[in-house]
Formats: sequence, structure tokens, C-alpha cells
Amino acid sequence: MGLFIAQLITGLANAGALFMVASGLSLIFGVTRIVNFAHGSFYMLGAYIGYTLMQVLPGAVGFWGAILLAGIAVGVIGMLVEILVLRPVYRAPELFQLVATFGVILVVADLTLMIWGPEDLLGPRAPGLRGVIRIMGEPVPKYDIALLVITPIVALLLWYLIARTRVGVLVRAATQDREMVGALGVNQAWLFTGVFALGCGLAGLGGALQLPKGGADLLMDFNILTAVFVVVVIGGMGSLPGAYLAAVIISVVNVFGVTYLPQSTLVLIFVVMVLVLMIRPYGLFGRPEVAGEHGQVGEPEKPIRPAGTQVRLLVAAGIATLAALPLYGSSFSQVLATDILIFCLFAASLHFLMGLSGLVSFGHAAYFGGGAYVAALIVTHSNSPMELAFVLAPIGAGLGALIIGWVCLRLTGVYFAMLTLAFAQLLWSLVFQWGEVTGGDDGLVNIWPADWLNDTTVFFYLALILCIGGILAMRHVAHSPFGYALRAGRDSDRRAEATGINVKRVQWLGFGFAGMMAGLAGGLFVFSKGSVFPNEMEIARSFDALIVVFLGGVKTLAGGVVGAATFKGLEEVITRFEYWRLILGLLIIFVVIVMPEGIVGTARKWAERAGWLRGEETRKRKAREEAA
Repeated sequence: MGLFIAQLITGLANAGALFMVASGLSLIFGVTRIVNFAHGSFYMLGAYIGYTLMQVLPGAVGFWGAILLAGIAVGVIGMLVEILVLRPVYRAPELFQLVATFGVILVVADLTLMIWGPEDLLGPRAPGLRGVIRIMGEPVPKYDIALLVITPIVALLLWYLIARTRVGVLVRAATQDREMVGALGVNQAWLFTGVFALGCGLAGLGGALQLPKGGADLLMDFNILTAVFVVVVIGGMGSLPGAYLAAVIISVVNVFGVTYLPQSTLVLIFVVMVLVLMIRPYGLFGRPEVAGEHGQVGEPEKPIRPAGTQVRLLVAAGIATLAALPLYGSSFSQVLATDILIFCLFAASLHFLMGLSGLVSFGHAAYFGGGAYVAALIVTHSNSPMELAFVLAPIGAGLGALIIGWVCLRLTGVYFAMLTLAFAQLLWSLVFQWGEVTGGDDGLVNIWPADWLNDTTVFFYLALILCIGGILAMRHVAHSPFGYALRAGRDSDRRAEATGINVKRVQWLGFGFAGMMAGLAGGLFVFSKGSVFPNEMEIARSFDALIVVFLGGVKTLAGGVVGAATFKGLEEVITRFEYWRLILGLLIIFVVIVMPEGIVGTARKWAERAGWLRGEETRKRKAREEAA
């Protein structure tokens, strides 16, 4: 019994910092609709700033004062980020802002490295709270007891701010209807800035509070981010009571899981999230989503038409130049081009899902890595030829996508996105921990192509044909009746249903098709590298594809390909510098602010203004006039 109580107290104490960060993210999303990927970065900044202040301010007063000042300092930094980075893109499609926050992650990561160095910092002990106390014979750290007191106090202060002040009334009103708040004369810009600063300050406070328990390191931003998103989704987006209850549930489940189910610790929180969302699709205290909220990729725009003659000639010239690469390029350039082609196909498969269906997936790497593992497992355990394994890779990934999509499509918006992430993490955990079959962390190696493909140039041409062919196949489907049905469901599911389209079935098939094309890219990847490791199914791989799709332009058919090629090309060049993340982050933020419609969308608009694309439009207008 004593062990049970000690573990329960530890879980509740761990819930403190998690609630601080999750409550800030929930506030930000509830008011501004920003999915703030950089929230973990503010948590990390709170830890580093708190550590520095604790070295300067002496004694107990200095310790607690440093924690409070760290939260305030991070809030000020968050305010500057909101004004300089996010405010210019508020009118961009919802979820496009996450690209900007991804850029902030990269910038903060390298700035932290420059200021504090690469070494992990061990957090100081809280004055007067060192050592343990024994409860029924079991040791419990005194600082954990202090956190049990601090967390409810912060929660009560937040409740008072939201429920009993004019600022709280405005925040609650903006959570329900932002447009009406603006119509009543409230300055939305400064309301958003204030809420974002408060949310970041809470994240910084959580980072400083955990210093005596864990210290500060450069990986803590991503380590906390997944758990925070899970807490916010389980509690209900925008709900502070939900965030508190979910933080307690997740922390307690984790503590007991480490003791009684150690093999499940990697996925336990995702299992809890799947179970909750299956019963409560909008979280414990969430509310049903309203059209135009939570995860939209933009309002319906003018129809996407096939490319004109000028664009087709330009693409054909580019493909011809690429096909001639072995004539003027080195073997390294062919390997690099193969990597870019594979990544373009992977990104294009996600773009197909997002651009046509309006479905934002946070776990698309599950099908890329899934295709790679299907091929690798078949070669490793059944000695099958490369050709058979390669054919089965997209089939296996597509079947997996159909199974996962059947469950996930019960939800919409961010809840749908997070459920796809949960299933991706479940699959990642499977390949990571099932070492006897998948090789675990050591991966599967010596997965080489057949002898007739064991040449850099030959494999490059295979990748060129299959990747370009896959992308063209997706473009063909986009202009088929099936593609138009997907777009109809994206723009207005009720009208689509009224015309006889089974929107959920069409989306389900589209989800499976996108997963199959990602599996094709995964099959190419494993034979190009000769190996596959669990990191190909990690969250970071999904986020890479997500970012390049938004960078290229969601509402354009070429957005995924152009975004992927641009991102990979920039990455290859700037990774030679020491602080390459800082450069890449600034470039991403620049593109987001200057090109809110993505690279392709902005280029098309500039070309139309310059008159380069008017010839096709003029020809079509004359044809209509002659027909009339």
C-alpha cells in the first residue's frame, strides 16, 4: 500500500509541470487556433533561463524568484514571437501557422545551443526541500510534495483569471466565437498577443519548476511536446479543467506503467488517447468542432485545373534535365537526386491527402516506414527476391492505412490528426521493441536490391520512373471523378452527401491510396539505403512531410513536390554550417511571412500578375465566346 501511495504522489507531482505546459497550449489554441509546435521550445527556454537565474539569485527567495522570473521572461519572448512571426500570417489557412512555429523551434534550438552550450545542465536542489520523507515506509521526495501544493494554486489562479475577470470573459468569448468578439470592438490582435504570452509564460514556468527533478537539456523541447499534445487532446482543445485532469491521468498512468508494464511505457499514453477519443471524440471536456475551425487547410478557392501548356513544357524540361543527370553529374549527385525523388513522392502522398481531402495527418510516416519495413521483413525472414518485396511494400502500407483510416475518420480536424499520430506511435513502438523480428533499435540491414539494380545509375532511373510515375498517377486521380468527390467532401461535406457522394467512404479510400503511395516511397527508400531503422516511423519524419507540404502550398497540386525538393535542397546545402538549424528556421519563417500561400501558390500569383499565364486563360475565354 505504501508503494502505491508513493507512486501516486510521484505521478501527481509529475502532472504539475505537464499541466503548466498543457494549460498554456490549450489557452493558445482555444483563442488563436494556433497549433503551436514551438510550445516545447518555450518550456525548454524556461528551464535554461531559470537555471541561469538560480545561479545569480541566492537562497530560497532567489530560487522561487528565479522560477517566477523565468516564466515572465519566456512570456515576453512569446509575445515578441507572436508579434514578429505569427501576427503576419493570421489570415493564412488555419494550421499553416504551424510551419512558422516549426521555424521557431529550429531558431530557438540553435540559439539555446549558442548561449548555453551542448552540455546538459543539472538542476539545483530546492532550498529547504532536499531529501525525502517516508510515507508508510516508502520514500517520497520533499519537492514532489511541494509540487502537489503549487500546481493546484496555479490552477486556481488560472480559473480566477478566466472566470472572474474581464480579460477572462474576453478569452472565453474568443474561444467560442472570435469573429463576434471582433465585431464588438475588442482589439483581437492584442488579445491574441496577450493570450499567447500567457501561454508561453506558463510553459516557461513549467520548465523552470521541473529543474530540481530533471535539469535542462537540448532535447527536452521534443521530449515534452508529444505528451503535452496528448494531454490537450484528451482533455479537450481549449479546456483548462480538461488539461488538468488529463495531465493527472497521463502522469499517473505513466508512473504505474513503468512499474507494472515497463514494455508499454513508449505507447501507454497513446493507448489512453485512442480509448478516450473512441468514447469521447472531442476529449473529456471538449466541444464539437464548428465548420472552419480546428485543422482546416484553408477556405475553398477557385477549382484546381490541369496545368497549362507553358507549365507542362517547363515540367517536361525539368524532367529531361533530371533524366540526363548521369551524363553530367557524379555518383554522389545521383544518390542525392534519388533521395530527393523519394522524399518528393512521400511528401506528394501526404499532399494528396491534405490538399484534396482536407485531412491533416500527423502520422503519415507510419506508411512510409511501414512500406520500408514490409519490404525489409520479407527479404530478411523469407529470403524473397527484391522484386516481390518491392511490390508488396505499397500493398502492405495501403492495407495498414485502410485499417487505421477506418478508425480515425470518425474524428475531424486536430482530433483526427492526433489520432493518426497515436496510431503511428503505436506502430513505431512495435518495430522499436519487437527486436526478435524487426531488429529493434538496430534496425534491419543488408537489404540490397537485385543484381540488375546494384548500380547507382540504374537505381536512379528506377527511382526517377517510379517517383515521377507515382506523382503523375496522383495528379491523374486528382482530376478524375474520384478526385472531384474528395474535393467536394473537403469543401462542403453536407452538400456532397446531398448529391449522393458517400464522403466518409471516399475519404477512407483516399486515405488508403495516400498510404499506398507513401509505402511505395518507403520501398524505394529501403533498397536505396540497404537498411531501415525505427526513426523512419518517428514523429519527426511525419513533421518533415507536413512542413514541406505547407511550404509548397496545400491548395496546389505541385505543392508537395516543390516543397519537398526545396526543403531537401536547402537542407543539403546549409547542414554544412555549424548552426544550420538557425539558418533553416529563419528561411522557413521568411517564406511563411512573404509567401502565405506557399511557394507554388505565390509563384502562380506572381506569374499571373506578370502576364506569363494569361495566354492560356485568354485562349479559354475566346473558346467560350466562340461557343456562345
